[in-house]
Amino acid sequence: MKKINPGVIINFTPTGMIPTKDMTPNVPVSPQEIIEEVLEARRYGVSMVHLHARDKEGVPTFCKNVYKEIIDGIRRVDGYDNDSLILGVSTSGRNWPDFEKRSECLELEGNSKPDMGSLTLSSLNFNHIASVNSPDIIQKLARKMLERDVKPELEAFDVGMINYAKYLSSKGLLKPPFYFNLLFGNIACAQANILNLGVMLTELPKDSIWSVAGIGDAQLKMNLNGIINGGGVRVGLEDNIWVTPERKTLATNLILLKRIKEFCDLFQIKIASPSEVRSRLNLNITPQEEI
Repeated sequence: MKKINPGVIINFTPTGMIPTKDMTPNVPVSPQEIIEEVLEARRYGVSMVHLHARDKEGVPTFCKNVYKEIIDGIRRVDGYDNDSLILGVSTSGRNWPDFEKRSECLELEGNSKPDMGSLTLSSLNFNHIASVNSPDIIQKLARKMLERDVKPELEAFDVGMINYAKYLSSKGLLKPPFYFNLLFGNIACAQANILNLGVMLTELPKDSIWSVAGIGDAQLKMNLNGIINGGGVRVGLEDNIWVTPERKTLATNLILLKRIKEFCDLFQIKIASPSEVRSRLNLNITPQEEI
């Protein structure tokens, strides 16, 4: 019997590191644009947000002060309690390999502190660039998240990365419950089909909560596969800028979110609230200062 979905987690990825205003005018890059889109996204059932920061020229940045501006702007309106959006920051190594830059965003304090931080579980190749994640860097990032009480947002592009998460757990660097983003369709990793999804789900450690992403044209297909198989979705312009695989119409974040909500509503599938996701991930918080 198929397990009943306790509530679809909608993990919103508004910006990423790749889309530019030249590629699509719809991608939010300034802190204010990101803040406004995240706040508007709440009405589509978003519980979790995967943030990437950009500098004043729209170039990806590791600067914690830019992340602080985004987080503070969201929480100033959304609040900071157990029903507030779960905010995650990126420790990506695509543009800068050194630990100090990658981990700077984890150092934010008080109400500016992120709930989660991304942790890619191995090196991988994208179409035109490598994301280098050495074992040493991965373990340092995991240790810093553990020390800072920031939940790792585990990014797995193939089954070997899941196995490495189990290794980190055996070393005490990851603690359950685990949250995984399972990403499909990247050129050098697991391809976007139900067989690969099934294999990766089978390999997840006990006490895992998971969402499914599809890169580019695979986004909607893999999002829906995630929902009907009892998981969540990662969705947004970070992974896909088109409405359909024909690539005739540029998407907006709200279009991508709206069709996920409509699918869940049509099939009467519950969408998890931020408070429900916080409870499942043990992310209950106590505000430390006035916003």
